[in-house]
Amino acid sequence: MKLLTVRHATSYRYAKPVSFGPHRLMLRPRDSHDLRLVDAELTLSPPGETRWMHDVFGNSVAQVEFAQAASELLIVSTLHIERYGLARPVFPIAPEAQMYPFVYLASDRSDLGRLLDLHYPDPHGLVDAWAKRFVAGQPMSTYNLLSNLNGAIRSQFVYAERYEEGTQSPIETLEKKSGTCRDFALLFIEAVRSLGFGARFITGYLYDPALDGAAEAMQGAGATHAWADVYLPGAGWVEYDPTNGLIAGENLIRVAVTRDPSQAIPISGTFTGAGSDFLGITVEVTVSRQS
Repeated sequence: MKLLTVRHATSYRYAKPVSFGPHRLMLRPRDSHDLRLVDAELTLSPPGETRWMHDVFGNSVAQVEFAQAASELLIVSTLHIERYGLARPVFPIAPEAQMYPFVYLASDRSDLGRLLDLHYPDPHGLVDAWAKRFVAGQPMSTYNLLSNLNGAIRSQFVYAERYEEGTQSPIETLEKKSGTCRDFALLFIEAVRSLGFGARFITGYLYDPALDGAAEAMQGAGATHAWADVYLPGAGWVEYDPTNGLIAGENLIRVAVTRDPSQAIPISGTFTGAGSDFLGITVEVTVSRQS
């Protein structure tokens, strides 16, 4: 078990006081057997009226209404978390799903629904062809197939920070051979969906073991992070982080799960004013381990 503190501070700056529309914050994780939320604090400046809700996926979401204008909007989320993870990626896949291909039970297929469907146009089957390169034969180990695909993104693609909003399409990421963690997660999700797996998108944070003296730093630390979930009978939802080649890693701090990256924006909202009033945004994320 790791006891971790996450501080996520976002500052929006304006040339003069502006008024703010409703904001939607997806910053608070849900308790589970592998992640316990010990304490959570949300600080807003200017102050706002906060209403909590669960979205269609069961994620915890804050809806905030701001009453006063300001030249800076500051949103600070501080989480204290107990993270329980696997020491190594070993999980009990059901016997009937240990070899690929396999067929989900009818009840699982119904519940997975659109998580089985491809979401992005691929008229020439580029993503499908790329994913099938990892099918060495049939049958083959389900674990090895997913592990090899996850590892290939880590070793064959270049991680590149990008501060613009949005996510590259899977085809763009394939063609550029580079992207952010969101881009890599989406490529992995669409690739495994093309192979028949149910998969979903995860947003959260990453604890970097380099803070404990590990030799190699991880990609994506110091910012919000993104990775993928794949549903495997017997094991349930298993996390895959293609940015770092992790599988079920205890350093992954899950905040929310969604069908598509567009549904997993940590902070979204509007302001009333001229476009030139907006001066910029600063985001600072720190994840530290408590002794």
